[in-house]
Amino acid sequence: MSFFALGVNHQTASVELREQIAFNPEKLTQLLAKQSQHHELNDMVVVSTCNRTEVYAISDDADMVMNWLAQANGLDVKQLFNHVYRYENAQAMTHLMRVASGLDSLMLGEPQILGQVKSALVLAKEAQTVSSDLNRIFEYAFYAAKRVRSETAVGSHAVSMGYAVAQLALQVFSQPEKLTVMVVAAGEMNSLVAKHLAEMGVGKVLICNRTSARAERLAADIAHQVDVEIIPFAALAENLYRADVICSCTGSLHQVISYVDVKKALKKRRYQQMLLVDLAVPRDIEPKVESLDGVYLYGVDDLQSVINDNLAQRRQAAVEAEVMVNQLATELVTQQKVKHAGSTIHAYREQGEALRQEEQQLAMQRMSQGEDPQQVLQEFSYRLTQKLLHPTSILLRQAAKAEDPSYFESMRDDLGEILTKRRKIKHGHND
Repeated sequence: MSFFALGVNHQTASVELREQIAFNPEKLTQLLAKQSQHHELNDMVVVSTCNRTEVYAISDDADMVMNWLAQANGLDVKQLFNHVYRYENAQAMTHLMRVASGLDSLMLGEPQILGQVKSALVLAKEAQTVSSDLNRIFEYAFYAAKRVRSETAVGSHAVSMGYAVAQLALQVFSQPEKLTVMVVAAGEMNSLVAKHLAEMGVGKVLICNRTSARAERLAADIAHQVDVEIIPFAALAENLYRADVICSCTGSLHQVISYVDVKKALKKRRYQQMLLVDLAVPRDIEPKVESLDGVYLYGVDDLQSVINDNLAQRRQAAVEAEVMVNQLATELVTQQKVKHAGSTIHAYREQGEALRQEEQQLAMQRMSQGEDPQQVLQEFSYRLTQKLLHPTSILLRQAAKAEDPSYFESMRDDLGEILTKRRKIKHGHND
């Protein structure tokens, strides 16, 4: 049985194909529950996000995993053939660690993927399609991701507009729990800003949007994390003073936040500082606002410059992270080899004990029948030694015939070292 990683991502497949093989949690739960009864392929975890769908499985046949991925989505396997990547054992472990660490993401170092992989494992466990061996591989991947996060800078620099705004707010204001944030417009960009700031623990989010439906959807998404209030767009100017951080991205052809409005807001705030971020093109905030004391104004170009610098730093840190992941994958493979060797040794010892008992019973029967004890013991030791050494002798002959003679030489040296130690012990020279 081998460990396989098989799937498609943003690098190998179009968004149209990724849509066709994506799984929602409800569908995946049903499929895995059914697959848990399948005796040939029932040890698997499926990770499905907007940028990837991957199957991680312990199986003896990668084609079986490939066929399952196609059939589960009603596709001909030929449609996937040129887009699917396959990794096995050490390469598959390395790939899983890279994914969990954000090294294989569209946005290098993004942190959300780790939570998505953990959720995939939980779902598979609930469907009973995770063995102890597969679980151990995933837990080690989570350990690798934690090491990458804590020991490299691959995830410590903002490389998206939404995250950059949130990081900027934390730099300007030291106590996020006391902050009130206002997002002007509830489109995709400001939704990400609001979600990032909610995750970081701000005190309140004010949503100001022209239509209530979109504002309500955003409010519903973050209400479990933060206090939310929806403000009519017509009441924008009179509510500016309530916000410590204002992020605007309306798409309007005209500026929606004026110098005069911000000046009035500052006066109402008794000149407590404000951070204004303008993500719109054309700009939403009158540039003259920057001249007001206590106001920090950042535009798209300012943030893009920071993001480009941060992305370069992430790429540099990713080199170190890749080395770490490869080392950890090698460690996991080595641990598995030792574990498998241990089970083989245990089985060999059990077989040896069974042979000993068999030969001992035969020897005792012969002595009870009056045969010479010395002769019986000599034959007992000879027969037992021959039976125990027979499988080892076969393996040594196979090693000697191998193309790589170093394997046999290594075994011979190890055996010689063991025999030398035994002789020292026998003559009282054990050190």
